[in-house]
Amino acid sequence: MAHATTAAPHRGHTLGVLAVAAAALLWGTTGTAATFAPSAGPLAIGAAALGIGGILQALIAPRALRRAAPQLRARWRIVAVGGLSVAVYPLAFYCSMHLAGVAVGTVVSLASAPLAAGVMERVLDDRRLGARWWSAAALGIAGSVLLCAARLGDAQGDPAGTVFGILLGLVAGITYAAYSWAAAALMTGGIPRAAAMGSVFGLGGLLLMPVLLATGAPLVASASAFAVAAYMALVPMFLGYVLFGLGLARVGAGTATTITLLEPAAATVLAVLIVGERLTPMGWIGLALIGASVVLLSIRPATPVGDAGGPVAEPRTRPAPSDPT
Repeated sequence: MAHATTAAPHRGHTLGVLAVAAAALLWGTTGTAATFAPSAGPLAIGAAALGIGGILQALIAPRALRRAAPQLRARWRIVAVGGLSVAVYPLAFYCSMHLAGVAVGTVVSLASAPLAAGVMERVLDDRRLGARWWSAAALGIAGSVLLCAARLGDAQGDPAGTVFGILLGLVAGITYAAYSWAAAALMTGGIPRAAAMGSVFGLGGLLLMPVLLATGAPLVASASAFAVAAYMALVPMFLGYVLFGLGLARVGAGTATTITLLEPAAATVLAVLIVGERLTPMGWIGLALIGASVVLLSIRPATPVGDAGGPVAEPRTRPAPSDPT
């Protein structure tokens, strides 16, 4: 009986890791996909991808949203923080890649997110960050830095623009961690996954619509640009965030954002295979370290922890998460 009791949480954790990893791999295709719509600016790409994808998250969960409406109203501040973060993230992320380059923008955004998520869980949810989380985060960030350094060798451009792009990458990482925390906090507080994801991403998608209306004309100017926008909205963003929500409910924000360090690794491999970029041995070492980070996070700890904390963020107490404000 004890074996059966522990096997189910282990399977749930493994499923969560696999779901987040699959989402990260899908997100890793966005940089390569964007190269097929060069006329569209980063604001248009970001607003279309997560704006439409976010609204679709709400449209597939009307019943869950109606049933959870009283709980969502009671936690409106968490929903607002998450929705605003969803709206800011793609604008900062795609502008970061535009200014600093795909490699640097992706790596800075994704490497900063686990640390931001860990700090949020520690401060807002009073969760201890265990040795496994720190080790996995260190491996993933080190791998991302090596990957970034390997791909900076041939980089040329405006130094000021690169610095501003890096700063926007940090904004993207913080907002990514913030909406991951918000969705996880709603789920931990008893709100079903579909309602939590639908409310946060639906609100974010609505906030992005004015940006899309103002900048999105190039996305419908040609069939190829429209196909890129449709792909990014439906596959990496809509399907990717469905998978991310499934995983987030099982492993928590800190673990989930660390697993998504797979995204820059996937983006690099696609750049090598499709775009024709080259990767040095240092870059391949960075990829290996990122892979080791995800493997470390996939190992279920001996001591059971809450669903939202996963294997690396162990709560001192188990109350429902409080409103951040």
